Amino acid sequence: MLAEDGLTYQISTANGRAPTENRLLLASRWPLRRIALRRAPKEAGRWILAKVATSQPFTIGAMHIPNVVTGRKYVYHDAVLDVVRGWRGGPAMLIGDTNTGRIDLDEETPVFSKHEDGWMTSLERAGWRDAFRLVYGERRAYTWYSPNGRNGFRLDEAFVNRRLLPRLIGTEYVWGSTSTGDRLDVLSDHAAQIVMLEA
Repeated sequence: MLAEDGLTYQISTANGRAPTENRLLLASRWPLRRIALRRAPKEAGRWILAKVATSQPFTIGAMHIPNVVTGRKYVYHDAVLDVVRGWRGGPAMLIGDTNTGRIDLDEETPVFSKHEDGWMTSLERAGWRDAFRLVYGERRAYTWYSPNGRNGFRLDEAFVNRRLLPRLIGTEYVWGSTSTGDRLDVLSDHAAQIVMLEA
């Protein structure tokens, strides 16, 4: 279906033997070439890095960081920081469900630790800016709501490096909805993040 809509180039981490596992998909109108890095996160199915062959090529990394209860979240954080601190690949963006945010600013009720807040700050110090914060400052937005308390958190971010920043036009969060508009989570329990770049 995506190919029929023009997104003919696709890279996926889907596992045919476990089709219900959360996995990643990159779909593009432009050719994609997968990139492997030794220092990339080792989580099977939760990381894709690819070069997008537009007229002004850039690299995109899709990520789905595990929850802290898995015991694997901070290892993933460290691997992402290794990637960004050693990045020599030109214009790039990392985007996805990080299960991470800034203390107070990205949470309706306290959940984020100093480690998680520090990870976000470390990305910025390494030259990878949170696109939403760059555009909207300290405006609150929630991309996931707890099914129990219905309290909101911003767990989904796009980090744009210095080389890609001049091409950033804007960003927004968009929820899927029914025709009656009565449910935000009809397509996913997370809002999609749209990032607009100059071609």
